[in-house]
Order: sequence, then structure tokens, then C-alpha cells
Amino acid sequence: MNCFKSLAGIMMGSLIFLGSAFAQGHPSDTIQLKPIKVAPHTYFVQGFPEMGSSANQNFISNAGFVVTPGGVVVVDALGSPILAQKLIAEIKKITPQKVVALIVSHYHADHVYGLQEFKKLGAKIYAQGEGRNYLSSETAKQRLIASRIDFAPWVNANTKLISADVWVDQKTKLTIGGVDFFVSRVGPAHAPEDLMVYVPSEKVLFAGDLVFRGRIPFVGNADSKGWLIALDEIEKLNPNIVIPGHGNYSVKPAEDIAFTRDYLKYLRESMSKAAINLDPFEDAYKQADWSEYEGMPLFRAANRMNAYNVYLSIQAE
Repeated sequence: MNCFKSLAGIMMGSLIFLGSAFAQGHPSDTIQLKPIKVAPHTYFVQGFPEMGSSANQNFISNAGFVVTPGGVVVVDALGSPILAQKLIAEIKKITPQKVVALIVSHYHADHVYGLQEFKKLGAKIYAQGEGRNYLSSETAKQRLIASRIDFAPWVNANTKLISADVWVDQKTKLTIGGVDFFVSRVGPAHAPEDLMVYVPSEKVLFAGDLVFRGRIPFVGNADSKGWLIALDEIEKLNPNIVIPGHGNYSVKPAEDIAFTRDYLKYLRESMSKAAINLDPFEDAYKQADWSEYEGMPLFRAANRMNAYNVYLSIQAE
């Protein structure tokens, strides 16, 4: 009996060791982050145009950072702690400056599961006040439980939801190392707590998930009408560069904003009549012409759900 206990103990110890080794740098950990310089002091990393998975460590969204004489300001924390660790390591290769601030564009899992790593560094975290509602919600709790399974071992029992240190109401200006960061609420749009970050000295706008490039946007429970208004606000800033929440950075912001705008408008146009007349969603979806979008990444995964959510939201307007 003792032999069996010893054997079980050895096996359990081996499993724990293997699990730890897997999380800390298993050979299957092939995900690399490569910061792209888009302005004199601004960089970003680009996530994959895929659904989150254990294989991609939930690296499906972008994050960016600006190096200032007073420290590094990061926008978004990526979709798992391991990705945040890798981003921090890449920042250290570029500058000896410490990460002093992190701004959350919105509290969706693929943008915030890395927050705890920046918190450990002592970075001050900024987010829009509506994010408190998400953090205290059953949705956030259940999503994290599911993510610990779906993205294991990269998201696990040690992964926590992290609150902001500073809750932004409508807008604020951060000045770090002489560089101004204009942080503005633009929600409810993609999410109730959307923030965008404009850095005028770099002519760069971090747009979060208000702008998607190279893939079908994720609408979820978005306020599509508010989202369209937010896109107009982005255009008024006239940035040279837009860093979206998903997809490559944009050097032609008007064109790329138009893609997201046109998609949202088409969702609303194709679903509006059926939603108002209480006609079946299925009929409206079949009658719509999706040919412009059906060849894009994540069309199968997201488009039907997007249309249905817009159908429901129009009924609620």
C-alpha cells in the first residue's frame, strides 16, 4: 500500500512539475511578440486574426506602448499573463524606462487578462468607470472560469481580474515625461467602457476595438449606434496612425475606419426592417447579401452572432 502511495506521490509530483514547466516555457510555447515601430516613440504588437485558444495563448488582440523620458505608457495588457510577460520583456529590449502606466481600452478578456503582470511592476492602471460593472458581473466571473479551461495552462487559477487604480469618467489628460496622452470615453460603443488614447506629439491614436482591420469585427452586445458616433469622433482627431484593437496598424485611417463603419451600417440596414416588424431573424439573415464579408477571417465565427445581436439591439432602441 505504501508503495502505491509513494508511486502516486511521485506521479503527482511529476505532473505538477510538468504543468509548471509547460506554463513557464514548454517547447510548445512558440508564440513570439514582435513590436512594430509606427512613430518615433510608439510601438505595437499585433495579435492573430483567430479565435482565442490554448495554442495561441489568447494572443488575438493588439497592445501598444509609448516610450517617454518619464517612463513607458502601455495601452492594453493582452489576453493572458504569459503574453504580458513577453510584452514586458520586449519593452525592456527597447528601453531601460520602467512601465509607469497602463490604459485599458475596455474590459474584454483578450485585452485584460495580462493586467496582473503590469500591476506587479507597479504600473498605475487607468480604465473607464463603467468597467467596474463588468468586473463585478457574473459574466466576468463565468468568462474567467471558462478561460481557465479554454486557454490552459496560460490562463489558470492564478489569473485574476484586476481593477483600475484610476477610473476615468469622460476624459482626462495624462502628461508623462512631457508627453501628453488624451484619454477619452467613447462608449457605450463596442463596450460600455470604451476609451481611446490620442498622443498628439506622435499623431497616433489607440482606438481599441472601435476599429478592426483585416477581420470581421466582434459586435457582441455592442451599441452599434453609439459605435458609429464614436467612429465619427475618431475621424475628427485626424491622426496619422491608428492602432486598432485587432489587425495591422493603419496609415490611412479614413479608409480603415470606413471598413468598420460600413460593416456596422450594413448590419443595421439588413436587420432593421425585420427587427422593427418583429419578423424572424432567420429570414432576415438569409435574405442579406454577405458576399463582401464572407471571405474574411472570423466571418463564420462572428458574423451570424453579430447580426443577431444587432437585430436584438434595434428592437431595444
